[in-house]
Amino acid sequence: MAEATARQKFSCPTCGGEAVWTPAKQALVCAYCGAVSPAKIEGGEVGGTIQEHDLVSALRKIPDEQRGWQGEKTTVKCQSCQAISVFDPKHVGKRCDFCGSSALVAYQEIKEAFRPESVLPFKLSETQVRDTIRQWYGKRWFAPNKLKNSAMTDTVHGVYLPYWTFDAQVHADWTAESGYYYYETETYRDSNGETRSRQVQKIRWQYSSGSLDHFFDDELVPASKGVSLDKLRRIEPFPTKELAPYDVGYLSGWVVERYQIDLVAAAQKSREIMDEKLQAMCARQVPGDTHRNLEVTADYSGQTFKHILVPVWLLSYNYGARAFQVVINGYTGAIAGEYPKSWVKILLLVLFVLGLIGVGVALSR
Repeated sequence: MAEATARQKFSCPTCGGEAVWTPAKQALVCAYCGAVSPAKIEGGEVGGTIQEHDLVSALRKIPDEQRGWQGEKTTVKCQSCQAISVFDPKHVGKRCDFCGSSALVAYQEIKEAFRPESVLPFKLSETQVRDTIRQWYGKRWFAPNKLKNSAMTDTVHGVYLPYWTFDAQVHADWTAESGYYYYETETYRDSNGETRSRQVQKIRWQYSSGSLDHFFDDELVPASKGVSLDKLRRIEPFPTKELAPYDVGYLSGWVVERYQIDLVAAAQKSREIMDEKLQAMCARQVPGDTHRNLEVTADYSGQTFKHILVPVWLLSYNYGARAFQVVINGYTGAIAGEYPKSWVKILLLVLFVLGLIGVGVALSR
């Protein structure tokens, strides 16, 4: 398990109880007396500066001083979904925050994780999230009424998910064949043997080339195993301009998922994302009505990265024999997820459509 290197908790200045980061107050709030503490830690203000790290140097070796959580943490791994959760030692984790499984085992890290560079603090409170879920379920017509009425909001909990961000300056040269439409008149015989004419589209191909310069800023690569990539992409973006310098105060009272997609794999993924976007940008530069054989040669420089934590509210529950998960962006409120379908409602819709078809056939006669 990750070892402690500094503060274990944030003490309330009024009663001495533990203060935790509270989205509604955007401050540390005592769970016992409710006192609101300014965003300070022992020895000064929360945070510092957000730095971009040189990617090439980091891929060779991550300095030891950039590892660890700067606070005592307990780490467990879910044997079901494989998510690795990190939380305060006093927190008793009986079930996985991601899938609800009780198959949790202690996780022993070979080397401490790369420390997050910055944090996007929770902005939406639990009350706001519960309302968002109820409204979302209310718009799911095929969802069972029982589920809509309860909305399962008693199982909502917040977690910080790991992400990598990547920057790069890119110069790209491209070549392609530009296609220009033109039309020729041709004659043909119809089914009655009569001669007719029509306009036929042709393409004139012409060599073209060009170049562009682009700066990729904070391309996001999720490093989570507890939440599917599809759901995360649907609740993005996370506004990285609002990131705060990393400090354990933001994590006080919250569960954090430890990244399982390492820097090497994330860097490779970011390059794939950038290459795909670059291909599309070059394609938009090609003149003409269409194009083919687009070739792009790119030169990447000034590549940097950050490891960040982003806020997500999770709703994981079982309905019948299936497990479902709903994910809410803890800053913007964007929501995505799965829900069970009512076979009764689906059957009623099918019968309704068949009824309309029957009426249409009867009227046509």
